[in-house]
Parts: sequence; C-alpha cells; structure tokens
Amino acid sequence: MSLYEVFLTGLFAFLVINAMLLSASLLVYAERRVSAFMQNRPGPNRVGPLGLFQPFADVLKFMLKEDVQPAQSNKFIHAMAPVLMVVIAMTTAALIPFAEGVVVADVSVGVVMLLALTSISVYGVTLAGWSSNSKFPLLGGLRSAAQMVSYELSMGLAVISVALIAGSLNFMTIVEDQASGQALLGWNMVRNPIGGLIFIVTAFAETNRAPFDLPEAEEELVGGYHTEYSGMKFGMFFLAEYVNWFIASFFIVTLFFGGYLIPFQPLLLDLAPALEGSALLAVLQFVSLMLKVSFFAFVFIWVRWTFPRFKYNQLMNVGWKYLLPIALANAILVALGVMAFDAIGL
Repeated sequence: MSLYEVFLTGLFAFLVINAMLLSASLLVYAERRVSAFMQNRPGPNRVGPLGLFQPFADVLKFMLKEDVQPAQSNKFIHAMAPVLMVVIAMTTAALIPFAEGVVVADVSVGVVMLLALTSISVYGVTLAGWSSNSKFPLLGGLRSAAQMVSYELSMGLAVISVALIAGSLNFMTIVEDQASGQALLGWNMVRNPIGGLIFIVTAFAETNRAPFDLPEAEEELVGGYHTEYSGMKFGMFFLAEYVNWFIASFFIVTLFFGGYLIPFQPLLLDLAPALEGSALLAVLQFVSLMLKVSFFAFVFIWVRWTFPRFKYNQLMNVGWKYLLPIALANAILVALGVMAFDAIGL
C-alpha cells in the first residue's frame, strides 16, 4: 500500500469516526422527539430552533460536571472502561461498506472481526461494574456479561447463516450477493427470514436497548454498571450506547436488507449503463443505505417506548430456551439448503 493510499484510508477513517460522533447527537435528539410524539408532549424546544442544540448542551454539561471517583475503586480500570467501550464502537464502524468499494477496512474475514469486536465490548461494561467497588454497579456488570454471552451465541449463528448463503465472510461480497431479484427479492431477509429476525432481536440485546436494558435497570440497580460514573466518563458510556445502536442498524441493513444496494439497481444500470462505477452511483447507494439505516434507528426508538422491560428470568429464557435452539436449527437448515442447491447446480 502506497503512502497516498494510507493517507486516504486514514482520512476516510477520521471522517467516519467524526460522523459516528455526530450521529450520536442526532440520535439523542431523534429519540427525544419521537418519544415526545408517542407520549403526546412537546419534547426539546428551548435550546436552539426546535431544540436542535439540546444534544450539544448535554455535551457541554457533561464536560463541566465534576468527575467523581469512589475512594475505594480501582482508579485505572474505572477510567479506562468507558474509553474501551467507545474505542470498540468506533472500530466496528470500520467494517461498514457505505457504497460499492467504499469501506475503511475491506477485510476478507469481516464477519469474524465483527463477532470478535462485539465479544470484547462486554469487558467495558463488566470492568466498569467491578472497578467501581459498589454492589449495584457490580450486579449491573454481571448482568451485562450474562446477557451478552447468552445472546452472542444466537447472533453468531444468525450471521453464520448469512455467510453460508453468500459463501463469504466479507461484507462487500455479502452485500453484492443480495443483488439478485432486482436487489429486493435477493435480500437475505427474504431468503433467510428466521436468521434476520434472530439477528434483529439479538442486536437489541447486545446494545442494551429496551426491552433488554437489564444491566442499567433504574428501579433495581440505581443506574446499573455506570452508577458510580459522572461527568464526561458517564457521557462516554452514553456515547458508546448510541453509536452501538447506530452501528447495529448498519449491520442489520448490510446483512439482511441489501446494504447499500439501491432497490431495482440492476434495472437502473440497464437503463443508464453510464452510472456503472460512477461517483453518482456511489452517492445514490450511500443515500439508499442511510434511508434504510434511519428506518431501523427509528425501530430501535419505537420498540424502546412501546414494550416494557423483561424480567431477568424472562430475558434468560428467551435467549437460551428459544433463540439459541431456533438459531441453531436455522443455521443447519440453511447449510443443508446451500448444499442441496449446489448439488443441483442452482
């Protein structure tokens, strides 16, 4: 790789990271607006026009608040836990294909890397709870560890079923494999609906979003794993949660809803062959991706303000008694289906 290519990759990574930071602010505003609409109240309307500057006021508040650490906490780990959460969230964004050929890290084992990074993220929450040396954060950290391990198994099997269909672990290849059926009927959600539903449910659990937000259940654990955090450290947990939610929406779309592919893209390219490989096509693909991602970001908000939180025994029952056996059976059926189609030459 030449120095110029390294510079371009670094610049693109810088732009992606800043876009993710800005997206967290936009999602905070969107969540407040949507939840206010659902509850028939005004929502943010004081800071800036239509309350648009409210997220930036929140950031300023976090920066100015005193950073308090418990006297008996492990100071180093207590400080590093929120940093770990944010770094992992930002690293995962490098795997997202934004348009044809537009990705920070086009690795051949992208699916494995995604599963590895989501597995590491549990350490941030668990270490935050343990290092606080307080019972409520510790319980929140342990809950998070149990929840993430339980649902990662089902998520991994759902992703494996997609990799089996595409015959690749590369995200760009997985997206291009969904171009059949005018980039609509070829979606993995059409070909593998059970895997898609399992992945969406486990994405809620992995991002600690309601109704799976047991690690921070206010009425049981005060604030959960981040009870002993304040100031910008608490803000970093807040940032990581919203970035993870946004990235989860990206991967739902990438794996099951055609990613950056424009619906009827093959027909569009037949009608306008000059678009093939052009910058205009890349822009249209990016817009298509963002519209799909925005819809699923809205679904995350919609579900949070619609369904009550699970009890912990219900959470474990759903993960181990229902999702895992169904995900395992689905992965086996998909593998057998792929073998059968290959055998008959389809």
